Amino acid sequence: MEILENIILKNGLIFAFLVVGIIMLFSFWFSKNITKNKIPGVAIAIIIGLSIAFFGDKKGMANIPLFTGMALLGGSMLRDFAVVATAMGAEIDKIKHAGLIGFVSLFLGIFISFFFGSILALVMGYNDVVSITTIGAGACTYIVGPVTGSAIGASSDVIAISVAAGVIKTIIVTLTTPLIAKKIGLDNSYSAMVFGGLLGTTSGVTAGLAATDPKLVPYGALTATFYTGLGCLLCPSIFYLTLRFFIT
Repeated sequence: MEILENIILKNGLIFAFLVVGIIMLFSFWFSKNITKNKIPGVAIAIIIGLSIAFFGDKKGMANIPLFTGMALLGGSMLRDFAVVATAMGAEIDKIKHAGLIGFVSLFLGIFISFFFGSILALVMGYNDVVSITTIGAGACTYIVGPVTGSAIGASSDVIAISVAAGVIKTIIVTLTTPLIAKKIGLDNSYSAMVFGGLLGTTSGVTAGLAATDPKLVPYGALTATFYTGLGCLLCPSIFYLTLRFFIT
């Protein structure tokens, strides 16, 4: 055991990847076999991660010697690299297929989510601009929240709330999409692009469309990907500065 512990301590980042891989493997198994894909594996993994974080202090599990590699793996550098890599994988010209309404749906979707997220922050008792902006960004997606929080200096507990808000949104979108698809005309590629632009949570949109009609998944995921990148751009800049103007 002592030899194994020394190996892990000397290869903290590799062990962190192993731990996250096991969590992801279990999450997707749980999603497929227990929830029948009604709750996406990514959302389950995030819930597990947030729960495990309570075992640590300010750095979560990274405070435990065996899990020090989590500090680097879960740090802002690799997180932001993953976000940028995802955005770079999308071709900007393809969004033209959705037309003007697809473009408008992106801005409208981000604004609506941010607005209600900000209202939630006020209801929870937060009245400072940084916290309101971070939680509002989290209502966009659980990626936009922490990216925004890190950029404007939010506390770790506020960032955690923003992630939780994004996870809840993902679960709601996943569960309700198949139920309301026929009522809102979600049965073609055009409406799927608009749907992805309005809601933005890639995991939720993808899982919800997969349960509705697998052929619609690529179209909804396309605009949802741009939603994340646009949210990371707007929330810590224009939205934050706008709130600072109105809230002193």
